[in-house]
Amino acid sequence: MTKKRTTKKTSTSKYAWVRTVLLILLAIILVATTIGVNQLYRMCYRNVCTKSQQEEFLYINSRMNIDELMAFMKDTYVIESPWNFKLHAELLHFNYVMPGRYKVNPVEADLHFIRRLRNGEQTPVKISFNNIRTKAQLSKRLSEQLMTDSLTIHNLLDNAEFLKEYNLTPETALTLFLPNTYEVYWSTTAKGLIKRLHKDYSAFWNVERLEKADRIGLTPTEVSVLASIVDEETNKVKEKPIVAGLYLNRLRIGMPLQADPTVKYAVGDFTLRRILYKHLSIDSPYNTYKYSGLPPGPIRIPSISGLEAVLNRTQHNYLYMCAKETFNGEHNFACTLAEHNRNAQRYQAALNKRKIMK
Repeated sequence: MTKKRTTKKTSTSKYAWVRTVLLILLAIILVATTIGVNQLYRMCYRNVCTKSQQEEFLYINSRMNIDELMAFMKDTYVIESPWNFKLHAELLHFNYVMPGRYKVNPVEADLHFIRRLRNGEQTPVKISFNNIRTKAQLSKRLSEQLMTDSLTIHNLLDNAEFLKEYNLTPETALTLFLPNTYEVYWSTTAKGLIKRLHKDYSAFWNVERLEKADRIGLTPTEVSVLASIVDEETNKVKEKPIVAGLYLNRLRIGMPLQADPTVKYAVGDFTLRRILYKHLSIDSPYNTYKYSGLPPGPIRIPSISGLEAVLNRTQHNYLYMCAKETFNGEHNFACTLAEHNRNAQRYQAALNKRKIMK
């Protein structure tokens, strides 16, 4: 009996020893595998880094193959392993990168970076345009924020055949542009931009606003034209509905608008402080002293507040307005010509006192 118990104990110890050895071997294999995988990863997966160690944006304005891309990036970015970079490009069937604006993280695996470029995963830009009076100004402002050049944009805004698709003319093209902040791709074409902005324009002119425009007898384009005059007349938001109501009163009775800002537009000098008789004689459809009704197009891109002021104009009997002699940007309003003349005399005297002659 004693002999049998000793044999069983010896057998159990032997199995425990074998199990311990196997566990040690397994641990060694796991450690070696982990080290090997890490080394393999370090050999095969390298990073693309920005030299500034901050997020940067890669602006590519023409199609580039892998060699052209690497040459283009060398001044601002670090490619840890050019050989590895090209290998991954081949594995991912990367032939070329399309024009666009691509984000580059401070440190990013080159495989991930190449995949993003191959898929054309651009980062949108936010564009805006405010206080724009002419197509030339608008074209310049947009070209500063997008890849497309100002001449291409300007030519498109003068292209009657293209604008016809959006029920616009070269004279009314600016009414399409609602001052706002838009997210678009940097490589967006001029035509693509117009299509994008038209979508927002159509959303702005919803049923409610269309009904308001119809009630005052204007089309959306005419609302924009009048709003552009209102915006040039005053920068006081509280005054805009009053000014809009005044001009609508004039339109209703067939009285010329006689808006000084339209004369400045016709002259091409927006800095004029004093409108003289020689300015009033200029033969231009934008000279509302010479021609009745609205001018053929806006004299600037109207603001949202200007558009809303026309659609929600103040109802009153004012037919005349004149800048206040205090030069605080506000106006004196009048129902009669006699009252207006008195307001105008005070303003002229203030101009003379300050020696403002033009």
